[in-house]
This record gives sequence, structure tokens and C-alpha cells, in this order.
Amino acid sequence: MSIGHTLLGLLESGPRHGYDLKRAFDEKFGHDRPLHYGQVYSTMSRLLKNGLVEVDGIEPGGGPERKRYAITEAGITDVQQWLATPEKPEPYLQSTLYTKVVLALLTDRDAADILDSQRSEHLRMMRILTDRKRKGDLADQLICDHALFHLEADLRWLELTAARLGKLAEAVTR
Repeated sequence: MSIGHTLLGLLESGPRHGYDLKRAFDEKFGHDRPLHYGQVYSTMSRLLKNGLVEVDGIEPGGGPERKRYAITEAGITDVQQWLATPEKPEPYLQSTLYTKVVLALLTDRDAADILDSQRSEHLRMMRILTDRKRKGDLADQLICDHALFHLEADLRWLELTAARLGKLAEAVTR
């Protein structure tokens, strides 16, 4: 996720302080990974330097001055370009799990145990996500669906690999 683009997009609705940006980000996108304040302010500093935001006002406070940021036309253009650019699909061609299975076969360990253990862990995570999806709002449901679909694909791969374990053992020990 591009934190900078996300903060810029949040600024399109109007100027905000860094604290307000962090709260909005965490509410909409940071359920599992909230932003640190330092990350917000370092990102805003970079966006300011790059001309994508400007300081819209400064208010004195009990501590440091509070800057209110506003998005610039260049920032709006940057967000629009980012939104219009498709994300690169991640093919997972360097899978840690595949590496573990092959190493187990090469070292005469039980690769089926690794697959079974991983299957159990995937199913455990799917139960957690399904429960979260059932209790969540629409945004949480969509996020959980995305994760669940990826876990389902992983489970299909685990089943296929388990079915081909004999052939894989022959191929890697040649």
C-alpha cells in the first residue's frame, strides 16, 4: 500500500492535521496495521517537499505547532494517476513453503507432515477471518474475502502438491 497516496487521497476531502490523517487512515485502512505518528509526519514532510501538499495553516498548541495540510493540484493529479494504474499481480514464484517441501525431500524428512501442518495453519486462519467477516462491516468483509480467496488458492496448491509428492520427490532427488 502506498501510504503517501492514501494520505493524499484522504486530503482530497479537505485540509487536515497529521493527527486527523492518522485517525482517518487507521479507521478506513489500518485495522490490522495502524500507522505510527512518525510515519504520518515523515510522509507529509516528503509530500510537502515534492509539492503534492502545502501547509494550509499552523495552529499553536500545548506542544509543537499543529500544521494543517492541504492537497495541491499536483497532488490530485498524482493520486489520479496512482488510482488509474493497475497493481502488479504477485505470482509468488519464490514460495517459502515450496522451498521447505523440497528441502524436506532432499534431506529425507517427511514433506507430507509439512504440508499437513501448513494446511492446519491455513484452516485456522480461515476460521479466524470467517469469524471476523461475519462480525465486521462491509469494508472488513471485503478485506477478509480478499485474504480468504488467497488462502483458498494456497489450500488448492497444498492439496495438489500432496497428490504429486511422489513425483516431486523423484524430480528433486535426481
